[in-house]
Amino acid sequence: MPDFANYPYCKIIRIWLMGTMVSLFFCTLCQAKDLYLQKARSYTGKEDIKGWVMSEKLDGIRGYWDGSRLLTRKGLPLNPPPWFIKNFPAFELDGELWSKQGDFEFIQSVVLDAKPGPGWEKINYHIFEVPNQKGTFLLRLDKAEEWFKSYSAPHVRVIPQILIQDRSDLDRFLIEVESRGGEGVIVKNPNISYHTGRSAHVFKVKKFRDMEGLVIGINKGKGKYENAMGSLTLKLENGVIFKLGTGFTDLVRNTPPAVGTTVTFKYHGFSKNGVPKFASFLRVRVD
Repeated sequence: MPDFANYPYCKIIRIWLMGTMVSLFFCTLCQAKDLYLQKARSYTGKEDIKGWVMSEKLDGIRGYWDGSRLLTRKGLPLNPPPWFIKNFPAFELDGELWSKQGDFEFIQSVVLDAKPGPGWEKINYHIFEVPNQKGTFLLRLDKAEEWFKSYSAPHVRVIPQILIQDRSDLDRFLIEVESRGGEGVIVKNPNISYHTGRSAHVFKVKKFRDMEGLVIGINKGKGKYENAMGSLTLKLENGVIFKLGTGFTDLVRNTPPAVGTTVTFKYHGFSKNGVPKFASFLRVRVD
């Protein structure tokens, strides 16, 4: 346990509140099951994406509208204020709850709160798909566009899509997005019907790759971290187990994610044993 006697009072409160929020949400998360949604693969540079479309990848909380409720990707109901979803349609929407670049902690604290607070006024809903509708990708997005032309919701936006004429278009756009603090780019084949799961038709493009792992162990630190967490033992989707020990703030080290929590980390390739190389913690995923 950390020595709270060495912490300013305000820091103690901050640690307690964050730990409480994550713990409460995790208890509910244990009972949830992932929604079967569309997921992006990592772009390798070898794919033929001429004629595809691209858009900025927003780093927020995914929000799936099932026609009556706003849910996380895990299928947990969110609690937006009534005005936020007042004019949402009876058909499904998939999008990102987002405010601005580099604001993930704020977005997460607002969106995952059990009681809707004033922070929702800074959150916008950015639609990137209209699930289970007929037609190509752009026609599906048109359905959402037409709906919100008739039903006012200033906080709802359909994410603009940009045509890729050749690879240089993607390279320039990625530089532009990253120069303003963006996370990356999504490229998508616009000519296919709606589908779920991962496929060769949707890719995320970043300078670094990221993935998720399940926390199966919390390891005690050494030296200056002897009273805190030193590393997390993670299990990947393919069964590989390894220790993640870098990228943590002092706050995270003193209130580490619970066993059973999913965390996101960045990495640069794999070792011959399938272990992510140069892995560094990014965030806890409690959505």
